[in-house]
Amino acid sequence: MYRASLLASVAIGAILSAGTPALAQIMNNSSGSIETVVVTAQRLNAARSGIQTQTGASTYTITSRDIEAQPGGANSLLNQVVLQAPGVAQDSFGQLHVRGEHNGLQYRLNGIILPEGISAFGQTLNPRLISSLQLVTGALPAEYGLRTAGIVNLHTRNGLFDSGGDISIYGGSHSTIQPSFDYGGSSGSFNYFVSGDFLTNTLGIESPDGRSNPLHDRTQQYHGFAYLEDILDEHSSITAVLGTSHGQFQIPNQAGLQPELGWTLNGQTSFPSAQLDENQSEITHYGIVSYLRSEGGFDFQISGFGRYSSLLFTPDAVGDLLFDGIAQNAYKRDVTLGTQAEGALHVGDNHTIRAGLVIQSDTTASRTTSQVLPADCTGTGTLADPFACAPLTATNPAYDIPISIPDNSSKQGWTYSVYLQDEWKVTKSLTLNYGLRFDQFNGFLDENQLSPRINAVWKPTATTTVHAGYSRYFSPPPFELVGNETVVKFLNTSASPMITANDTPRAERAHYFDIGIDQQIIDGLILGVDTYYKASRNMLDEGQFGAPIIQTPFNYKDGRQYGVELTGTYDSGPFSTYANVAFQRAQGRDIVTSQFDFSPEELAYIAGNFIHLDHEQYTTISAGASYLWQNTRFSADLLYGSGLRREGLVPNGDHVPGYAQINLGVSHAFDLASAGVLTLRVDVINVLNTKYQIRDGTGVGVGAPQYGPRRGFFFGVSKSL
Repeated sequence: MYRASLLASVAIGAILSAGTPALAQIMNNSSGSIETVVVTAQRLNAARSGIQTQTGASTYTITSRDIEAQPGGANSLLNQVVLQAPGVAQDSFGQLHVRGEHNGLQYRLNGIILPEGISAFGQTLNPRLISSLQLVTGALPAEYGLRTAGIVNLHTRNGLFDSGGDISIYGGSHSTIQPSFDYGGSSGSFNYFVSGDFLTNTLGIESPDGRSNPLHDRTQQYHGFAYLEDILDEHSSITAVLGTSHGQFQIPNQAGLQPELGWTLNGQTSFPSAQLDENQSEITHYGIVSYLRSEGGFDFQISGFGRYSSLLFTPDAVGDLLFDGIAQNAYKRDVTLGTQAEGALHVGDNHTIRAGLVIQSDTTASRTTSQVLPADCTGTGTLADPFACAPLTATNPAYDIPISIPDNSSKQGWTYSVYLQDEWKVTKSLTLNYGLRFDQFNGFLDENQLSPRINAVWKPTATTTVHAGYSRYFSPPPFELVGNETVVKFLNTSASPMITANDTPRAERAHYFDIGIDQQIIDGLILGVDTYYKASRNMLDEGQFGAPIIQTPFNYKDGRQYGVELTGTYDSGPFSTYANVAFQRAQGRDIVTSQFDFSPEELAYIAGNFIHLDHEQYTTISAGASYLWQNTRFSADLLYGSGLRREGLVPNGDHVPGYAQINLGVSHAFDLASAGVLTLRVDVINVLNTKYQIRDGTGVGVGAPQYGPRRGFFFGVSKSL
């Protein structure tokens, strides 16, 4: 690991019609040499990478070798891999927080945007497809926008450079069974890489009570991925990326609880919490087709991309009503189509002009049916006079008969983004990158912004790199998550809100400053320090409100985030190690949208005071080491967090206790000569069996308690193909 400083259907049709005959021609050309294809592919890959720049940003890279060297290897989920990067804090449901942002991550495959989807638990992308992963943070250049907390750019494996593959089985604690395969190959100018896996265990979601094997927590998930590439000629290529994921999740239960709100359903008032039966299903399909051309001093790529995602939550019809006053069957779907076109023009030796365009359409649908009970509510639904609701008395003949409230909606939104920037090599040691970006978002609200960016990288010596930058950011709320719920439908019911105000979430606008330095101390040893400050207007946050386990965005009128990151890596022969330490603050004041989700007391206090955001973690540490002795690899990694926020004397005024999780792994590769390589591995997760809370169920926008995984033993066997 190391740190360093234009529409869709038309585009796809044109690319495919051009690529098919070319593919057939080249595949039948027996005179072509594999060496020429490899050299051409390498040059085109370099051109693709060069279209985008990270000049002045903070970039942390994790390679496939690094992934295999950590406990669990490629059997880990993607979020567990990203957690090893600096400034990344873990949260429940597999969420990640980078530099004090709630979400804000943009995922890219080979530089192409993978649209956001509706997903709460499942990991759409699998580490097996990764050749290398870059987490780009800080003051980002102009090609990056909309989601700016961090860019997770995955460079996928391909069959030309990763020929062959593996088939494996992995499993152990929590009834884990995980078979998988991956394989890559090439023929003439065509190469491919495919992978797939299935995962089932009894720890699909974090335990709500800390037990090693939670009640009602079975999950079944599968992932599929394919990368296809055709080298059309020495200047151009066409690629296709296809993927799918499907996850079924039981919502885990706490034992020993009974309803406390006083509701009665058809004469029933009690319900053991251990018997609750809530479930959630998540489906994602995605595809990207790209045409790349590099000739002379001009490189460009045009891509069409699409993503389908859906989420279905099915409640426990009786238990949810008695415990929460609402049993909500919810289906949400989002379909995204778009085009991304970018190019880089090399002007002389000192200037590279880059420009790009992204057009994206989102179509969402929400189908929700809620079962609620009639209630006696008083008040006006204002902050000064909130609703106070109580069950109807038993003398009312309808007091315990549920009411069905449908709430269906659909919406289409458009996003348009364009940028222009110049990378100027002022001197041999100083590079300046400056540009402008314009974003227009037409969704629930129509908003736009022109955003200047400027970054500098200075190398005073061969071993020292200094970077600094300023970026103006514009981040619309996640379109697929914005609720269109009609609050007044629930008045005088067991789900009646205390506040009826429900302003639509707005785009966040921010100023971001970043400065850092990396220093090579000796061969293989690099140390770095990075500091940042962000001031926001309409700062976006998200909370888990209501029965479906899905995040809902809202805005603080003002926000500020700042911190420092310390990094170190050492790589020498068979031994490598890394350590990252991050300190950060994230605060917001005055909730100005989606107010009905909060209590009057919270809104009143936050209106006049900055509070810590629920996902703030003051100290985060990640570290790891790996040593290869002959054909045996020993590995260890560590995650430490000082704890996310919880309720205190004021909203989010305290934090859960700090924790440390240590993982160990050992693997050995047996060379079977002509039969290939057989690899055995043993991993121990949470070696010390530390029982620690990620959430305690309190805090602004926090829905339920979750604990980290208890100690688990896992074993794997893989065979090369």
